[in-house]
Amino acid sequence: MGRTVLPFSQVLEQEVQEWRKFRRGLRKEDQQFLDRLFEKARLHVQAGVYASRPWPFETILISILIEHEKTLAELRERLRSLEEKP
Repeated sequence: MGRTVLPFSQVLEQEVQEWRKFRRGLRKEDQQFLDRLFEKARLHVQAGVYASRPWPFETILISILIEHEKTLAELRERLRSLEEKP
């Protein structure tokens, strides 16, 4: 019989659980930031399903980076529009 592949959403939750000790070691305000990073990864669960990479944490990190890139692009655009105002 073949190996059962867990759904990516479960793989993501396992990663979150594996980082629990690390999270506990962070300051309270930093714990919130770590939680937000994993929330960003949850936005791309469907892409993680399609990717089916051997190291799912790569997919999680890329998902987080995509969201950061979107935020940077939005901030750059806001800054550009503010600089253009007389």
